[in-house]
Amino acid sequence: MKKSRFSENQIIGILKQAEAGTPVPELCREHGMSSALFYRWRSKYGGMDASMMACMKELEEESRRLKKMYAEERLKAEIIAEAMPKKMVAPSRRREMAQWVVQAKAVSIRAAYQAFGISQTRYRYQAKLSSENSAIADWLIRLTTNQRNWGFGLCFLYLRNVKGYGWNHKRVYRICRALELNLRIKPKKRLVREKPEPLAEPSAVNQVWSMDFMHDQLLDGRSIRLFNVIDDFNREGLGIEIDFLLPSERVIRTLERIMEWRGRPDRIRCDNGPEYVSAALATWTQRRGIHLEFIQPGKPQQNAYIERYNRTVRYDWLAHYLFDSIEEVQDFATRWLWTYNHERPNMAIGGITPKQKLALTA
Repeated sequence: MKKSRFSENQIIGILKQAEAGTPVPELCREHGMSSALFYRWRSKYGGMDASMMACMKELEEESRRLKKMYAEERLKAEIIAEAMPKKMVAPSRRREMAQWVVQAKAVSIRAAYQAFGISQTRYRYQAKLSSENSAIADWLIRLTTNQRNWGFGLCFLYLRNVKGYGWNHKRVYRICRALELNLRIKPKKRLVREKPEPLAEPSAVNQVWSMDFMHDQLLDGRSIRLFNVIDDFNREGLGIEIDFLLPSERVIRTLERIMEWRGRPDRIRCDNGPEYVSAALATWTQRRGIHLEFIQPGKPQQNAYIERYNRTVRYDWLAHYLFDSIEEVQDFATRWLWTYNHERPNMAIGGITPKQKLALTA
């Protein structure tokens, strides 16, 4: 607002001179002003003293400030009402909306960042482009495309421990969130129970193996069975045998084939299935010098290592695809087993792969 070169006291003095009889043209020539300005002063300040004039100017200034505040708040309300249908949870989204409002609606920058609740620094921030960010994004997209149930944790451990990249976890997580690749974790409602005794963890290879069966169906509805065997020490998958029927003789043949390249285990932990309690398997383990360790009926947590492995098999690939034949399932299982042992980080052994854990103990 342009400030007058005449003070309140000067304006009151000029008006009093006119009331005393001094001609208006003479006053205008004396003070270097126009007659229009004089008459505007008289219509506005006529009959006032200096204190009343100062009070009126303060009221005018307050009224101007209130009108400006009202206009700004109304503008903010209109901006927010227009942006309400859009989801603006992340600060980056609010910054984008503020920048759009400034460009499209000709709103001031100050009103825009105040309306969306961001600071001026965030509004003006320009991210530094990095070629590594695009490389990280490319890796994350490829990993989540091939492994659709991998979240941020497995992706980061794969890049750090398997591929050897030194990227900070906060940087990888920020890019993962920007790409909206994070998985929603549904909270589980757990009952309060007594703390069970921890499952004994082997200290060396071939101390304890675990084996268990899984069930699934082919595309035509026929039921199939999967026989899984792991080494509890490094959680390594030793074999996946798939067929319509897997009797005890087939179990023995599968274990013999694994022992040819892996060696003989001291113990094998299993449940009380008919294939495991058979006389043929008991005779074979006794001849081989292997202790067959049965869990209590109805207590699958006593065989937790293989149960957790079964869940990985189910959610990593078995529940993702429809298979036409046993051969197709077996081929997919063989290729996945190599990926599981060589490339998939395992949280239970420190975020490394089973083969890496085996190499550390060699």
